[in-house]
Amino acid sequence: MSHHQSSEVSLFSPVSLCQLALLTAFIAVTGAIKIPNIIPGVDFQLSAPLAVAICAVFGFKRYIVAGCLASVISLLLGTQTLLHVAIALQFRLWVGLFLYAGRRHWLSIILSGPIASALARLSLYPLFGDLVFAMVTAAIPGYLFTACAAPFVTTLLRRILQAATSYGPHRAMLG
Repeated sequence: MSHHQSSEVSLFSPVSLCQLALLTAFIAVTGAIKIPNIIPGVDFQLSAPLAVAICAVFGFKRYIVAGCLASVISLLLGTQTLLHVAIALQFRLWVGLFLYAGRRHWLSIILSGPIASALARLSLYPLFGDLVFAMVTAAIPGYLFTACAAPFVTTLLRRILQAATSYGPHRAMLG
């Protein structure tokens, strides 16, 4: 069985499904906590450092699936708007690209969140025009928070995953 096939199987194992459910819940809950912005609906979600860490530790596939599930749950619960979800989806794609390009190096972990957030907001230019520059500027505290917190959250998630994979009969199925 090739590595690609084994990763497909492991994504749907009971352990991986539980892991995915936890990651989804983490993103959904922290995404509901926001730093307000000058335009309602484009607040900075405090899930950003966690999202970067999940992508760095668990890989893009689990990260994008968990993020999309979290967005659906958040829309259904009313804690997110379509605008939040549009920004979050772009953010996720940019983070994945930067972490891939940076080979998950610490510098890419620090910078991917702020850069992805700024690019996701700038992409709203066709809708908001020059107001996006104010949105980008108003999110600077969130960028700084993400740049500072993402390395710590990444280290924490790596330690948790390492502890989980080195213990018990299911260690081969985790990770």
